[in-house]
Amino acid sequence: MKKITLAESSQLLDSRFIFGVATAAFQIEGGAGSRLPTIWDTFCAQPGRIKDGSDGQIACDHIHRWQDDIALIASLGVDAYRFSVSWARVLHADGSVNHEGMHFYLQLLDALQARNIKAFVTLYHWDLPEHIQQQGGWLNRKTAWLFQDYADKVSRAFGDKVYSYATLNEPFCSAYLGYEAGIHAPGVQNRRQGRQVAHHLLLAHGLAMQVLQRNCPSAQNGIVVNLSPCYPASDSEADKRAAAMADAYHNHWYLKPLLQGRYPALLDELPETERPDTEPGDLALIAQPLDYLGINYYTRTVFEATNSGWFRDVKPSVSPLTDMGWEIYPQGLTEILCGLPQQYAMPPVYITENGAAMVDTLQVGGGLDGRVQDAERVAYFQQHLQAVEQAMAQGVQVAGYFAWSLMDNFEWAEGYAKRFGIVYVDYPTQQRILKDSGLALQQLFRYKQQRTAR
Repeated sequence: MKKITLAESSQLLDSRFIFGVATAAFQIEGGAGSRLPTIWDTFCAQPGRIKDGSDGQIACDHIHRWQDDIALIASLGVDAYRFSVSWARVLHADGSVNHEGMHFYLQLLDALQARNIKAFVTLYHWDLPEHIQQQGGWLNRKTAWLFQDYADKVSRAFGDKVYSYATLNEPFCSAYLGYEAGIHAPGVQNRRQGRQVAHHLLLAHGLAMQVLQRNCPSAQNGIVVNLSPCYPASDSEADKRAAAMADAYHNHWYLKPLLQGRYPALLDELPETERPDTEPGDLALIAQPLDYLGINYYTRTVFEATNSGWFRDVKPSVSPLTDMGWEIYPQGLTEILCGLPQQYAMPPVYITENGAAMVDTLQVGGGLDGRVQDAERVAYFQQHLQAVEQAMAQGVQVAGYFAWSLMDNFEWAEGYAKRFGIVYVDYPTQQRILKDSGLALQQLFRYKQQRTAR
């Protein structure tokens, strides 16, 4: 079995560096009958939206198997576990607390605390309650204040049990994939709406940061964005401009408001009918001081110019590719990490997601019963951890790294066909089986624990 190795001098083996695994509520919890419906329940019920026609009603049944799952997480030797809270599980439709739902997460937090595992809590990982969507969802400015109220109630209930809060996970995906590309819930294709949703999400972040810093001043409070370096498809000036526009539209549309209190200059190039409505003070509210910035990284993106002067992405075709069809490009992570401090006054950074979907097969017979040999995923983690090392060697302050994902799960529009887990889930039986990548990470994490305990 392939191992993951780091040099003895690696900063990733420092006692202060945090290793963890990550999940999201809708993708693993199931237990749909004990929470309110969400926009993803509605989306899954629409024919043709999910590639395998599946849904998140049961998922990994974590709602009933959480004790075993926490024991599994502890067995890996991690320092931290990143998970999200389901808004639809902890609040009723009138905004009052659902004590049964809140109790589920309090049990989870207590179990982590008992095992000395730091809790990294994400408040919003895309599963907006459907009743809020019926009032306009993220297109409605009032949703930002509903989110602030939700953040307030959760953070007061959780108290000092949480090491770190993230307000939002990947607002790009909620805004662009949900409202422009239309491939995520709620499935809208409208650029104007996408830009407005992005603004309201960022506003919600700023409002939530205010209550988090008030309620949980000792926690690390921040936000998680997904970043991908943008490359031109050719050396032509048109393609170079297309890549720069894509970088502004997909990456800096979120980074600049968060870190500088302004939108990229590209905003002025959009037709007025496609620009978001903003109010005085919004950008100052969005740019709340961050204790950290979470970065999710998977691949790079290549762009070419269109006849209209806009940009479109070029699908990768050269191996190696993941099962999602994404290029494996670890040097892009170093590039992102080293490039950001040149453009922004950066808070500390966590790599809050990094991983790969591969074609995983549970071995039967031949002396390998129960094994999942995912050598490509082991290599992916090795290469990307080395990419983080290279950035840290150049002075970038990276505080931790989270593998995505703890276990195979509901992969949004792909359903259950794509497997990102370091733990294999046999969905008919809900059996959890450590893949070779999970065993390799376990060996690394445990070694770091033993090394720092000396």
